[in-house]
Amino acid sequence: MIKERLTSLDVFRGFTIILMTIVNNPGSWSSIYPPLEHAEWNGCTPTDLVFPFFIFIMGTAVPFAMPNKTFDGATFNKILVRSLRIFCLGLFLNFFSRLDFFGLEGIPLLLEKLVLTFLVAYALLGTFSPKIKTILAFSVFAILLFLAYSGLPAYQDVRIPGVLQRIAIVYFFSSLLYLKGNMNTQIIVAAILLLGYWALMTLVPVPGFGAANLEKGTNLGAYIDDLFLHNHMYSQTKTWDPEGILSTIPAIATGIIGMLIGQQLNRDLPKLLRFKKIFWIGVLLVFIANFYNLVFPINKSLWTSSYVLYTAGLASIILSVLYYIIDIKDFSKGTKLFLIWGVNPMIVFFFSGILPRVLTMIKVNHPELPGEQLGFQSFFYNYGIVPLFENPLNASLAFALFYVTFWSVILWILYQNKLFYKV
Repeated sequence: MIKERLTSLDVFRGFTIILMTIVNNPGSWSSIYPPLEHAEWNGCTPTDLVFPFFIFIMGTAVPFAMPNKTFDGATFNKILVRSLRIFCLGLFLNFFSRLDFFGLEGIPLLLEKLVLTFLVAYALLGTFSPKIKTILAFSVFAILLFLAYSGLPAYQDVRIPGVLQRIAIVYFFSSLLYLKGNMNTQIIVAAILLLGYWALMTLVPVPGFGAANLEKGTNLGAYIDDLFLHNHMYSQTKTWDPEGILSTIPAIATGIIGMLIGQQLNRDLPKLLRFKKIFWIGVLLVFIANFYNLVFPINKSLWTSSYVLYTAGLASIILSVLYYIIDIKDFSKGTKLFLIWGVNPMIVFFFSGILPRVLTMIKVNHPELPGEQLGFQSFFYNYGIVPLFENPLNASLAFALFYVTFWSVILWILYQNKLFYKV
């Protein structure tokens, strides 16, 4: 392996995070263009590509971060602590709206939440010695889990899984597999995970529901989520979690496939040959996925094996094209926006989730209902954005694009000052 910075990978990451920010921040959840919504159940929209693309990209980056494949106690601790830090950032997002230790209200409560947020962010994103990083990561993890299972009413049903939590778990297992196994071993493990998950979901009876099935709330994954995460699942279902326990197994395979692509890109081979390899691997994965879809439907919520192959195949194709244009042909015009997003992903992941919650807590007088108050974000959208558009879908999208522009300015400032925050 060689040590090489892959600009196309940073651009792909930036594009993915921008799309994530758009789909996660519409002006109104009732006014969204169909491509910016998740598939109702089976199927795959552009929005359903965001999460697996990011996991794929994370896997692809592993060989570039550890080209020498040195495994020792210090390396294991580094991987473990980084995984814990990512996990805790996601878990804290689930806690943010619940935080209240002194019975405060209004602005004092908001200030309390902000102080705690910046303390946690500093502990998990700050630069410290390995020993201090370890202590802080385990401390935050222990405190959050204690609160979740302490029986305190405010935290008794706080969600445990989440996007960053799944990314952390995938990163941990993928990194260890990369360091301890060769490419053949990694392929075998990915195949076992995908086939094993298919067998569990389609062959194993579900206690209390009967035969194996792939329906909402009655499949084996939902049963396991309810068994081990009771009251700590996604708030809109409470019977299963889209980032639940069993469906994390095939998500690890997504990371492994990304890791395999990263190793192809990081081999000491002519760049054109690298491009051809990952392009045709992507085409093959999409081809297999469409056949697999006939017996195990493409489904983001279940993270089915066909979904893994389909999304990893598309990611491989897209990355190969970007690699050809940017890293082979040296054409990077128009990519700076994506680059500044791609080199500072965790800042956006964390704080773009915090900011809407903060703006909702800041109250202003309702323009049409005397004596009533309205969250600042709702006020800004309904009275600053909506009047500019006849179509509510356009207004909702405009708000999301405004939010992307806001973060683009922040990330540009960080980029210009060479401030890059990594977990």
